[in-house]
Amino acid sequence: MQRFTDQQYLTQDQYKDASNLDARIAIHQRFSTNPQGWFNWVFDTLLKLPAESNVLELGCGSAEMWKECASKIPAGWVITLTDLSDGMLDAAWRNLVTLGRGFKFEQMDAQSIPYGDKTFDVVIANHMLYHVPDREKALAGIKRVLKDDGRLIATTVGNTHMQEMYQLLKRVNTNERPDMFSNPFTLENGLQQLQNVFSQVKRSQYIDNLEVTELEPLIAYIRSSIGVTDLSEEKLDELKKDLTVVLEKEGKIFITKDSGLFEALK
Repeated sequence: MQRFTDQQYLTQDQYKDASNLDARIAIHQRFSTNPQGWFNWVFDTLLKLPAESNVLELGCGSAEMWKECASKIPAGWVITLTDLSDGMLDAAWRNLVTLGRGFKFEQMDAQSIPYGDKTFDVVIANHMLYHVPDREKALAGIKRVLKDDGRLIATTVGNTHMQEMYQLLKRVNTNERPDMFSNPFTLENGLQQLQNVFSQVKRSQYIDNLEVTELEPLIAYIRSSIGVTDLSEEKLDELKKDLTVVLEKEGKIFITKDSGLFEALK
C-alpha cells in the first residue's frame, strides 16, 4: 500500500501529532506570493452557506483554517470537526479552545461516516481525500449525509504542485519507492471521481507560488514529507550547502504551487 493511503502509517507516524503538518503549513504561510492566503480563499467559498448551517469537516488536521478565519465564522453555524488521528484532533482542540465557540470534535474514519442521512449543509475535505483508501465509499457516504441542496468542498493539488520541492526530496531520499510521489486524488484525476457520484462539479484554481528566502523552513518541509522514507543526513548536508549558495546568489528559491478546490453539488 502506498503511503498516501496507509492508515497505520498516517495515524502512527505522519499525523500522530501536528508537527509534520505544521512544518508544511508554515512554509506556505510565510512565503506564498498570493496575499489572500490559502485558508482565507477556501473559507470565502464557505461563506455562500446560510447563516444557520450544519458543517462537517473530514480530516480537519490541526484546524488551522478555523483558527485563521475565526472572526468570519457565522454565529449560527454548527461545526463538527473530525479526523482519523487522535493526535490531530488534540491539536485542533488546542488551536480552537480559546475561541469560545462550540466546536464538536470526533475521531472518525471518512470511509464510515456515522451521521444520519441529509444532516449537513456542507462537507469539507481539505487536502485529505488522497489519504482515503476507498474514496468511492467515502464519497458515497458524503453524499448520503448531505442535505438535498448540500455540497462537498474538496481541496487538493495538481500535477505540478511543489515540483521543485519533490526534486529536492529525491536528492536526500535513500529509499525511494515507485509510488512515493503519486497522488490518487488531484485536480486532474479528481474531477471524474467526483462526477461519478455528484450531479454537478465545479473546479476552481488558486493562483499562488512560493518564494522562499530562508533555508531552515525548506529543510523542515523536507523532514516532514510523506515522500521521505530513509533520510540521508549526508545528502541533506550537501543539499543545505547548495541551497545556501542559491539563496546568497538569487535571494530566494522559487517553488511552483498548483492547488485548488472542487465544489460538488448533491
